[in-house]
This record gives sequence, C-alpha cells and structure tokens, in this order.
Amino acid sequence: MNDSDAVAIIGAGTMGWQIALQLASYGTPIRLYDRDPSVVDTALGRIREHGASLAAEGLLPQRAADLGDLVSGVETLAAAVDGCWYVIEAIPERMDLKRELFVELSRMTGPETILATNSSSFKSRHLADVTVHPERLMNSHYYNVPWRRSGLELMTCGVTDGKHMERVAALARRSGLVPVVAEAESTGFVFNRVWHAVKRESLKVVAEGVASAEDVDRLWCLSMEAAIGPFAMMDRVGLDVVLDIERHYAEQSGEPNDAPPQLLIEMVARGELGRKSGRGFYTYPSPAWERPGWPRT
Repeated sequence: MNDSDAVAIIGAGTMGWQIALQLASYGTPIRLYDRDPSVVDTALGRIREHGASLAAEGLLPQRAADLGDLVSGVETLAAAVDGCWYVIEAIPERMDLKRELFVELSRMTGPETILATNSSSFKSRHLADVTVHPERLMNSHYYNVPWRRSGLELMTCGVTDGKHMERVAALARRSGLVPVVAEAESTGFVFNRVWHAVKRESLKVVAEGVASAEDVDRLWCLSMEAAIGPFAMMDRVGLDVVLDIERHYAEQSGEPNDAPPQLLIEMVARGELGRKSGRGFYTYPSPAWERPGWPRT
C-alpha cells in the first residue's frame, strides 16, 4: 500500500469510525477528519478498542487488533483529502451541511477523485450542482456495524461514471463487504426504503399505545429469526439521526402519513438519543435485548 491508496473519511462520528475500522482492517490507509478534533480523538479510541475485541471474536482480520498508522486523524480538511482517490462524507443527515462540504471538496480535489456521500436517505443528485465534475459523485452507503451488516449500497447521482462505481465496489469486495448497485435512483436506496416502512409502523404502534417498544422488538425477533428489533436498531443508529431521516422522507413524499410521530420528536428534544446518550427506547449499557434468554424470557 502507498499514499495513493488512501481513503479520506469526513466525519468521525458513529459511521465515520466504523467505516474507517472496516476498511483499515483489510489494509486500506485511512485519513479521518472531523471539524471537532475531540470527535476524532474519541473515534481513534473506539477504533483501537473495538478493533481488538472484533479481531478476538473473528469478526475482523487480526490486523484490526493493531492498525498502527493505517488510520490517522488529521487536523484539516485539506490534509484529509490530499492525494486520496476516494472521499467518503459521513457527517449528519442535513443537506445544508452536506452541500457546504461538497463545495469545499470539489475545490480541493481533482476530477478523478471519487466523492461519495454515506447518506442513507439523500440522493447524491442533490449535491451534483455544487460538485465540479459530478461524474465522480455517488452514494456509497455503509451500514451501521459493517462487520456484522456487510452490505454496501452504491447509487449514481444520475451521471456517475461507471468506472468509479466499480472501483468502489472492488474496494468493498477486498474489505469483506458485499456491494449492491441500486439500478434506479431511489430515496433510501433498497434496504432503507423498506426499513423506513418498518420504522414508521413500529413507531406508530408504540405512539398509539398498542404495545411497548420492547414487545414490538420481541415479536420482531421471534417472527423474523432476528437478533435485534426495530427499536434496538434505532437506538443503535441514534434517534436524532432517525428523526432527521424520517423528516427527509416526509419532505420528499409530501404524505402526512410519513411525518415522524411526536413521541420521537419529544425523545430527541429530551436528549434521549439511544445508545450514545445512555437512554433511548432502552436504557444502556445493559438493555433487555442483550440479556441472556431474551426475547423469550
């Protein structure tokens, strides 16, 4: 590997450090940047901690236990992208922030540098008008905990050059991931379009007092032979992120039925953001769904 193999990840929050860990564990040099340096420091600590445990569990290669200089935190956006062939944006799901960032990325990178948003809800088409050479722009959506949920969804911005999509797909295959190309532009791509309907109805069931979040998850896991239910998954993603995504779907569809329930809005307002805040639909660090015997107990 050499410096030209480096990938830049912009945004060192939940998805940023997880993508960094996944790719670096298979040998890709990563530069990790966040406008808040403390977030980068926290991310590097999580990469060290989780890399060691995931290598011990066999979920990532042994290299993950000691990545050395493969993942480096950098202090400026320019230093992050300099010489990188692939730049992944993993900042919050707000289009205004993304557009501002892609203006800067376009200015700092060459026409062959692939610029990708990790957004699970926004089409990269909405960034094309602020991106010089939009043929190098795309969505590359990595899932939360990619070492367990190994799909990678790729989607064109409408004019993306196929060679760029194939290059990212090849990296995915070398990194223990399974790339899937959305054959048509779609808000939410493939999985998250289906997942949106699951979230929407799950939230309504609880908001209407039909059942508790735990019982919805219990039935989901029993019926679908799954290890985790919709509410536990939302807690893992972050309820603030979920709320931003649900608002975006509602704006896109114009359907009142898609509006996020007041329950979710109030929880975010109280700072109940899920695992990262210690409380969401469950209380952490030992929620019901992690206890022995759940969901049958």
